[in-house]
Amino acid sequence: MAKSRLPGPIFDYIDGAADDEVTYRRNTASFERCDLVPNVLRGVDNVDLSVIVMGQKLALPVYCSPTALQRLFHHQGERAVAAATGHCGTLFGVSSLGTVSLEEARRLGAGAPACYQFYFHKDRGLNRAMMKRAKAAGIEVMMLTVDSITGGNRERDKRTGFSIPFKLTLGGMLQFALKPAWGINYLAHESFRLPQLDEHVDMGGGAMSIAQYFTDMLDPTMNWGDVTQMVREWGGQFCLKGVMSVADAKRAADIGCTGIVLSNHGGRQLDGSRTAFDQLAEIVDAVGDRIDVMIDGGVQRGTHVLKALSLGARAVGLGRYYLFPLAAAGQAGVERALELMRAELERDMKLMGCTSIAQLTRANLRFR
Repeated sequence: MAKSRLPGPIFDYIDGAADDEVTYRRNTASFERCDLVPNVLRGVDNVDLSVIVMGQKLALPVYCSPTALQRLFHHQGERAVAAATGHCGTLFGVSSLGTVSLEEARRLGAGAPACYQFYFHKDRGLNRAMMKRAKAAGIEVMMLTVDSITGGNRERDKRTGFSIPFKLTLGGMLQFALKPAWGINYLAHESFRLPQLDEHVDMGGGAMSIAQYFTDMLDPTMNWGDVTQMVREWGGQFCLKGVMSVADAKRAADIGCTGIVLSNHGGRQLDGSRTAFDQLAEIVDAVGDRIDVMIDGGVQRGTHVLKALSLGARAVGLGRYYLFPLAAAGQAGVERALELMRAELERDMKLMGCTSIAQLTRANLRFR
């Protein structure tokens, strides 16, 4: 449905990944190498899907990971995601490249906890201003992305000329011409903007692609000292997104982070990198008693979530899982996706013989 509605360059921005997109495919395939071992006759009338992650109680063990540019996918954008997660009682995220302000998204979330996906800019004053704004908006969790100090080689975007504002190739322009309804809808609503950045970064005077933004605006010198200072200045729940090694997980715990997300950015950065699910067990074993460990990447089914939780993840992030429904139907699409996930989790928990997330353990798993 999303593909039928979106111009090709925008669909490919959601669906695409880096280089040969090997890691993108492996993210989902990694779950298929793991089998569930259910128990029976356990009495499973009532299933409790709630979890506590970084001090936040969630009604579901999944959350909507922060992603950029959502109003390009549907005119409601982050408004739809915030409202949908508010109805479902789980966490949502707003990106530094979000198209709705932190304040509005937080208000529409109807009390659901929110995280802010923070990109570390070369301008340290901008970094401090963005943190101060997030604190004032009532954001509960600061989520610093650490795997995007430069843009990944997203070749689908290069072929179509996807950028902000659009600077399309001839092929990209043709694909927009084939979807006039999207263009009419885009023009009929408020102008596209990036509220978290528009007071600080001029992304309208020239054609700045996403990869160029990462390369030109973000600080490749960011190091553990910078993050330590951020953790101290934030003074609350602080998560690193993009950690993949045990050494980095230990360092995150040492400097006072309260959470990490094992993530390869949906395969959009370093192609050939290991999947989060394959790294999960060794990182939980190393730091799971000191810091909340989450994962994202490739999650399409409730059984994928149960496998990650059984290995020790505290919660699981969803990305494309809700972005395609957002593009297809706005808030109704995101709500439908989350309700389908809730139904799958409840059914699968009963079939596993479990009534609470705490009952999921590695005893329920076998690897091929």
